[in-house]
Parts: sequence; C-alpha cells; structure tokens
Amino acid sequence: MTKLNIDNILALYTQDQRINTSYPDSRREVLPHLIRDIASSADGEGAIIYSTLDETNADAEIRAQVAFFTEIGQNFEWKVYDYDTPSNLERRLASHGFIVEDAEAIMVLELAAAPPALFQPGGHDIRRITRPAELEDVRMIKEAVWQDDATNLIAYLTSVLTEHPELMSIYVAYVDNAPASAAWVYFPEGSQFASLWGGSTLAEHRGKGLYSSLLAVRAGEAQERGRRFLTVDASPMSRPILEKFGFVQIAVSYPCMWTVG
Repeated sequence: MTKLNIDNILALYTQDQRINTSYPDSRREVLPHLIRDIASSADGEGAIIYSTLDETNADAEIRAQVAFFTEIGQNFEWKVYDYDTPSNLERRLASHGFIVEDAEAIMVLELAAAPPALFQPGGHDIRRITRPAELEDVRMIKEAVWQDDATNLIAYLTSVLTEHPELMSIYVAYVDNAPASAAWVYFPEGSQFASLWGGSTLAEHRGKGLYSSLLAVRAGEAQERGRRFLTVDASPMSRPILEKFGFVQIAVSYPCMWTVG
C-alpha cells in the first residue's frame, strides 16, 4: 500500500474499529472527549480505546476516568495509539499510575490483495470450538504460554460463544490429538473489518506452521463472510509472519492498564 492508502485505511480503521465498534460483554458510553466501555460482568474489565484530548484537558480527563472506574470497582485498559493526542498521552497515563505494557503493531490486510498462500491451512488439524466445554483446551494453551490465570478470558469466550456465536469463531490446532495452538476472529456488526485475536502456541510446537494455519482458517472465514479487511494487534513474534502474507503496519498501540487498588 502506498502512504496515501495507509492514511486512508488508518482513517477508516479509526472510525470503524475505535469509534463505531462495540463489544457484546460491555456497555458503551460516548462522552465529550472519549468513548468508554464498561464491562457487564462483575469480574470483567473496562476499556477506553478512543479519545480526543489535548494539553489542556488530558490530565483532568485521566483523573476523571480513574475516579469513575475506581468507584465502580473495575479495572480498565486505556489503549493509546501513536497518532492520538496529546502526543505524550501514554506517558501522562504512566504518571497517573497506569502500567504501560509492550507496544503492539496495528496491522491490516486487504483480503482482495492477499496472496493465495494465506488461505492454505497446511494440512494441520484445525478445529472450530463450538461448545463451552471445549474452551478448556484454550485455557490450557493460554495459561501455559502466558503463565497467567485465564479464568476471566474463558468466561468472556464462553459468554460470546453461548450468547453471540455469530460474532466470533474460536479455533484450536491439535498435534497428535492434543491442543497445541489457539486463536479466534471477531466479526463486529456492520464492520468492514474482521479482527484477529488470541494467537498463542505452546513452546514445543512453535515453528511448525500452526500460527499460519490458524491465520489461514480465519482469513478464509472472513473472506467468505464478506469482510474487506483483516486487522490484528501484532506482537514482535507474530509480525514477521503477518508481513509475509501482506499485512502492513498502520499504527502502534500502547495498552495502558489501571488496576483498582
């Protein structure tokens, strides 16, 4: 994509994936300077993924959102993009006590321009998860890879799988009938994008093409469902694989986490 095309797609991404998007497990509130999502479940997390702040109001707005989420007892993520204002927003959040996690590359692929290789699963055993009980395979993979409790994640996936199955498809790759890698794809209503999430592979099974096979299955479904773009928040590990299939970086995001003390 040329620079002009990237600018155009970034504008579309902002409108589609940040301003207009909603999540089945949360309530969306549009405020004068930002949009926040409040988790519906008691153990869920809130989010702010879009804001229009400047030097004069950024700190006051940060304090206001911290006070709001603290009052309702809910942790939340403020997701900052490198083109957000003010330009030092993630540093301001850090000064207010947010933990700024590793930067992620926002990558986009126009499916019509994707190479044929993207849609080739590579002969691996890929299964779509359709029953909540099967999510235990996802839990095992996520907890082994990230060394963290996946209870809240599994509760979220269970909720979507049972109440809004049309919005998300969850896949697991198996090796010798044992779960080895997991990922899912989200289809927001009325969106031109399908977003890729959760790609995790057990250490002993990396380098076997499982990530690429899961990518192929999800890309194929997105194409069949008429989505124009794929997008993913990519880690340094997955970025080279995505670039091989034509994904282009359009921005960088910084997850800034607030935990109620």
